[in-house]
Amino acid sequence: MSQTSTIAPQSRLLVVSALGVGQILAWGSTYYLPAVLALPIAQATGWPLAWLFGALSLGLVVSGLVSPRVGRLIHQRGGRRVLAASAVLIGLGQLGLALAQGLPAFLAAWVVIGLGMGAGLYDPAFSTLGRLYGENARPAITQVTLFGGFASTLCWPLTALLNDGLGWRGACLSYAAMQLLLVLPLYLLALPREVVAPAVAANAAPVGTLRRDQLFPFYLVAVIFTLAYGVMTVIAVHLLTLLQARGMALAAAVALGTLVGPAQVGGRLLEMALGRKAHPIWTLVASAALVALGTILLFLAPGWAAASIILYGMGSGLRSIVRGTVPLALFGREGYAILMGRLSVPTLLATAAAPMLGVWLLDAFGAEGTLVALCLAALVNLALVLPLLPYALSPREPPGAA
Repeated sequence: MSQTSTIAPQSRLLVVSALGVGQILAWGSTYYLPAVLALPIAQATGWPLAWLFGALSLGLVVSGLVSPRVGRLIHQRGGRRVLAASAVLIGLGQLGLALAQGLPAFLAAWVVIGLGMGAGLYDPAFSTLGRLYGENARPAITQVTLFGGFASTLCWPLTALLNDGLGWRGACLSYAAMQLLLVLPLYLLALPREVVAPAVAANAAPVGTLRRDQLFPFYLVAVIFTLAYGVMTVIAVHLLTLLQARGMALAAAVALGTLVGPAQVGGRLLEMALGRKAHPIWTLVASAALVALGTILLFLAPGWAAASIILYGMGSGLRSIVRGTVPLALFGREGYAILMGRLSVPTLLATAAAPMLGVWLLDAFGAEGTLVALCLAALVNLALVLPLLPYALSPREPPGAA
């Protein structure tokens, strides 16, 4: 039995805008924070740089572990309370960072931030939209990712500005204030109150239980997403190192690295304009193909680095969309939030492990060997998508749909 969407419907524009602003600040004050603040924190405190970057991995592990519970809460009660809680947790975690006098306290604050990430990044936002709009949530998911694509573009310079003016502790306090005074009220005021999901009959299977014909596509999607995010995180974290190893000066590598964000947004705009009527699996194919092509081009033709980064960035941008739309198309609205919570676990764990995996690859095989491994992984990921094509070619209902 499907749940009623809301008690008091809000404008889609209002909901998408609130989620979009929330995503910019959620990503900017968590995932993208160490890239700017890790070095100033190390210089000010003497804490090892590896531990400061490792704190993000700790947060990602925590976020992955709580994701199934978050998905179930969104299914049962809607996303408004969960996303509001994420703003509180991220804000409290930022406050903890600002007040931390030792590395253990700093890491403990990242555990709190990890709880907020698990409750407030893309997957909970997509789950909220899926519960609100069902199979019609795809445009809203795409629009939210357009906002999210500007997280690093806006928050990296903002974080640097705050650090220059207030120091790293002042920057963290500023982000805590943004979460508690801007994002929290925005979620509470803009997101609609939703009815509690109806109780499941005693003899019925629990919501989110996979039927036999759903098992193959579900686990295949989980493997595809996990491998893709592993590859893309290694590239994202070590892109400058890989470009410099291909003979590029640091300034040129940094300049090329800035192309990723606009390319991600460009890919999402193209999907919104051209892909609305196509099955989301075709967008998944395009994402996997673009990432593979960009990675191979970077290995084979360093002189075409700009083109390879643009192709990779477009594929990465599309991947954020299909992360929400493919499970919705394959498995339907009922239990969507619960399944998204389960899919988040391996994806976030892979994202947490990928930076250290990249370090190991670079140490063991060098930049060229790392690029070869990334090319092979990207091609395997593309090949794994192909068994899903029958679901895009056939007009049949999602597997296991009633």
